[in-house]
Amino acid sequence: MAKPRAVKLLPDRNSDRPGNDPIFALNAQAQQRKAKGDAVINATVGALLEDDGTLAVLPTVIEALRQVPAQKAAGYAPIAGDAAFLEAVRKDLLGSSSLASIAVSAATPGGTGALRHAISTFTERGQSVVTSSYYWGPYQTIADEHERKVTTFAMFDEQGAFNVEAMKRTLDEVSASQGRLLVFLNDPCHNPTGYSMSTGEWEAVRDALVAVSKKVPTTVLADVAYLAFAKDTQGFLKYLEPIAEHGIVCFAWSGSKGFGLYGQRVGALIACTQDETQRSAVQRALTYACRGTWSNCNASGMEAVRRCLTDAELDPKVRGERARLTALLDRRVQAFNGAAKGTKLSYPRYDGGFFVTVFAKDPKGAMDKLIERGVFVVPGPGSLRVALCSVAEKDIASLVRALDECL
Repeated sequence: MAKPRAVKLLPDRNSDRPGNDPIFALNAQAQQRKAKGDAVINATVGALLEDDGTLAVLPTVIEALRQVPAQKAAGYAPIAGDAAFLEAVRKDLLGSSSLASIAVSAATPGGTGALRHAISTFTERGQSVVTSSYYWGPYQTIADEHERKVTTFAMFDEQGAFNVEAMKRTLDEVSASQGRLLVFLNDPCHNPTGYSMSTGEWEAVRDALVAVSKKVPTTVLADVAYLAFAKDTQGFLKYLEPIAEHGIVCFAWSGSKGFGLYGQRVGALIACTQDETQRSAVQRALTYACRGTWSNCNASGMEAVRRCLTDAELDPKVRGERARLTALLDRRVQAFNGAAKGTKLSYPRYDGGFFVTVFAKDPKGAMDKLIERGVFVVPGPGSLRVALCSVAEKDIASLVRALDECL
């Protein structure tokens, strides 16, 4: 038999893709160790777990999901998403903000789908998304998949504050080179650092973004995946309102965390601009993008979320169940901050959110030492991401001790 020719069947850009997301790979490794009976602290999972290790769910949301009528669940949802669902999300997210009256939207498979739509819709091939130096790794994956790039600015200055000056320089450089901007801001409860900007930082960020939006077409996307667990879920909106006068303000909304519906893939991209003509064009572009990718989103998930946001009986129940989980997470944050006092651990201000980032000179070396001890975290550039959302409160002191000894 003739020897097969050495032929590349895939295009070069797709011929050497990584087979698995590194976070999911580390989680699988931790699960295997645990199944063997090893003592394991798994701080990789980006999902909120109860202290007994089971997935934290909101019972009222699950019941609403079960009650979706069969015809609704089995039928196609509209291409851009169920209108009542999108309206409920818009009202819940934007409240009394002036952005609420100038918003268009599309349903997406989770917040990831919203990020995908933003990158594809508001940039061209070869252009960059601007974000902070610490960011959720799939930003890069999504950008690369759509032949875009990610350009970052140093997130923190020497005092540990949000580095607005570095952001300004990067905005100027990227806007000058490509003639437009798409900026990702993940705040409050930043992933992966847990950082939330102060009032002064938000004011400075607002001023910088308003200034650049007067020079080039600018879209600012707020990745609000963790907003439901923030101390203030509405206060940051006033800093985004003036940007919509000249540019576009978007929100990547996710039902995964706030409603505990990770597997239902319920999300939305909300886009706000004062320009009515541009607003209409954005709506058409988002609808077209839906048809050209996933076509329709999860009808059952959208209906369950809609009911939970609008039903006079379900809404307060959901908020009460979420408040319990927020308190669970807050106790872990306090335990981490308390245990870290007096150690050599260095990390950003952390007062809420699923994750905290610990700075590390040798992240890979530290990770290897931690794995030997049965502690799993996610390495990044100069850092280790610690998912406290998945760590029982009783294990946090041991986690901090292991981090301190391995760094």
